[in-house]
Parts: sequence; C-alpha cells; structure tokens
Amino acid sequence: MTRINESIQKISREIGSLSECMQQLRKSQLEIFHEAWISGNDVTKSLKISLRTLQSWRDTELLPYSRINGKFFYKVSDLQKLLEGNYEPSKSGSHGTK
Repeated sequence: MTRINESIQKISREIGSLSECMQQLRKSQLEIFHEAWISGNDVTKSLKISLRTLQSWRDTELLPYSRINGKFFYKVSDLQKLLEGNYEPSKSGSHGTK
C-alpha cells in the first residue's frame, strides 16, 4: 500500500511539474506573439504624433514596419528602441518641477 501511495505522490508531482511547464510555454508563446505588433493608429495615439509624422519616420527608415493590404504595423520593441535611443535625461535633475 505504501508503494502505491508513493507512486501516486510521484505521479502527482510530475503532473504538477508538467502543468507548470505547459503554463510557462503558453505564457512564452503569448509573449512572443504579444512581442506585439500594433497598428499605426495605436502608435499615433500612444506617442501623440500625427499620421504624417509616422509616415515620415517610415520614409526615413527611422522606424521599421510591416505592411499588409495597405495597413501598417509596428513592433513595440522597435518603438521602445526608438524612444530609448533618443532619451535625454534632465540636466537639472528636477524632472520639470519648479
């Protein structure tokens, strides 16, 4: 009887471990897909820029994009790189407060 209980506990732990692995895999797949491509409209709203500015960024190759049936998509990671690459910390250290 003890061997059966030990076997059941072992199987239970393995199932729990497998379940955790499956959840991590599912999460990583979502993160990979969610590596997110967002529409041009989302970019303009998020960055508070005009469609013309966004077009200019495409034309000057400042921001990579994908185009499907006339609709443009951008990787969130590319937007983050663009913002981080142009980041200039405040020299006064006041962060705009008086």
